[in-house]
Amino acid sequence: MTTTTDHQLEVLTWEAFGVASRQLAVNVAQTGYRPDLILAIARGGLPIGGALGYALGVKNCATISVEFYTGIGERMEVPVVLPPTPPLVDLAGLKVLVADDVADSGKTLALIGDLVRPHVAELHSAVLYKKPWSVVEPDYFWAETEDWIDFPWSSRPPVA
Repeated sequence: MTTTTDHQLEVLTWEAFGVASRQLAVNVAQTGYRPDLILAIARGGLPIGGALGYALGVKNCATISVEFYTGIGERMEVPVVLPPTPPLVDLAGLKVLVADDVADSGKTLALIGDLVRPHVAELHSAVLYKKPWSVVEPDYFWAETEDWIDFPWSSRPPVA
C-alpha cells in the first residue's frame, strides 16, 4: 500500500492508488450516497474523480481548477478558482460528489463547497488523504496522514 520514509514523505504508487480509489468508492457506496455528478478538482483530483466515476457508475463528470500549492509545503495565501468554471446553473438539483487528492489545509474544499453548495441538492466530498488539521472534514477519505504525499502523477517533473 503506502510507505512512509524517514523524511516524513508518504509515497503513493500507481498500484496503491488503484486499491485506495476503489476502497474510497466502496466507502461512498456503503453509505447509500449516489451522486449524479462527480466534480473533480484539477489537477490532483482528476485521477480520483475518474476512478470514482468508473467505480460508482457515474458518467456525469466535471472539473474545476483551483490553484493553491506552488511547491512542496508551499502555497499561496488563499486558493483561487481558475477559469473556465462549470456553469453552476447546470448543477442545479444534482447530488454532487467533489473529488480531490488531499484535504490538507481544507481551504480548497471549503472554497469549492461555498461556491457549489448553494446551487446543488446535495454536496459531499471524497479525498484519498486527509490531514488532521484540515478546516474541512471530508465526507469520505481513504487514509489520514500528517506527512507530505508523493502522488504518482506528480512525483516526476513535466516532460516538456
